[in-house]
Amino acid sequence: MTVSLEVAEGVGTLRLDRPPMNALDVATQDRIKELAEEATRREDVRAVVIYGGEKVFAAGADIKEMQVMDHAAMVVRARALQESFTAVARIPKPVVAAVTGYALGGGCELALCADYRIAADNAKLGQPEILLGLIPGAGGTQRLSRLIGPSRAKDLIFTGRQVKADEALALGLVDRVVPAGEVYEAAHAWAARLAQGPAIALRAAKESIDAGLETDLETGLAIERNWFAGLFATEDRERGMRSFVEEGPGKAKFL
Repeated sequence: MTVSLEVAEGVGTLRLDRPPMNALDVATQDRIKELAEEATRREDVRAVVIYGGEKVFAAGADIKEMQVMDHAAMVVRARALQESFTAVARIPKPVVAAVTGYALGGGCELALCADYRIAADNAKLGQPEILLGLIPGAGGTQRLSRLIGPSRAKDLIFTGRQVKADEALALGLVDRVVPAGEVYEAAHAWAARLAQGPAIALRAAKESIDAGLETDLETGLAIERNWFAGLFATEDRERGMRSFVEEGPGKAKFL
């Protein structure tokens, strides 16, 4: 399998494994969608790490496979491509990308689907599709501009240039940079901490933020208000408030 889902202690690791560069061919895209949907369903998965291994996250699409596709074939495939990545973005649990080496093209777009990105100090990210006479097709024009702003996104997409980890951090493209040998451990620790948290409240927070960004402020406030009130029906809310009153803040256990 080119992608696997390994689960331990509430953390699911979505691991890309298609040597040497984790090129995202059609089979890999479909497998990503399948496992993202599995991670969504499984109650034992409470947070997710996306990881490509020690050397590379994903260097992009499989260009040899794409080269033989004509317009008609890509009209059909483009939707499936986007849906495979959207399945990751819609995992209703905390998702962190552990970025090592290259995260280019589709690899960068996959990282954009995470809630948080931790990069190795030797990582390089970018959207080089323009150098092929194309544009990003797996959400890059949309998610990148929402993350770092339209001007910065246009610079990266128009030029196709790669950015090193320090510039990616300055741009807001990644959230943290660590030594190359510590990327997975740092990402797993982030996920493991949240895997101990209140699952429904975390889902509410993620969906409120994501859905709110796609609409006007008034509608976003309504989304937040409905989730906020709804959480008062949960056991986690009862447990959290009871622990706060009896033991002080930050001591509630939600599992």
